[in-house]
Amino acid sequence: MRRVRSIAGDSVNLLLYRELGRCDDAAEETLWRLNPALAEYGPALPAGVWVIVPEMQSRPGAVRPVLAWD
Repeated sequence: MRRVRSIAGDSVNLLLYRELGRCDDAAEETLWRLNPALAEYGPALPAGVWVIVPEMQSRPGAVRPVLAWD
């Protein structure tokens, strides 16, 4: 895990996308578990907040859609 600083106006999704190249539910849930106090800042983070970013694959594998006739 690594620590990064937020930029003024960052949201959790924007920060995840910038650092990991993804902002799906699994990445967001992991980030919130590592940083429970982030919720105190609201939807937009101020500049300079240290955030622990989880070590995850940059992009999850492509999910094959389920078709009705499979």
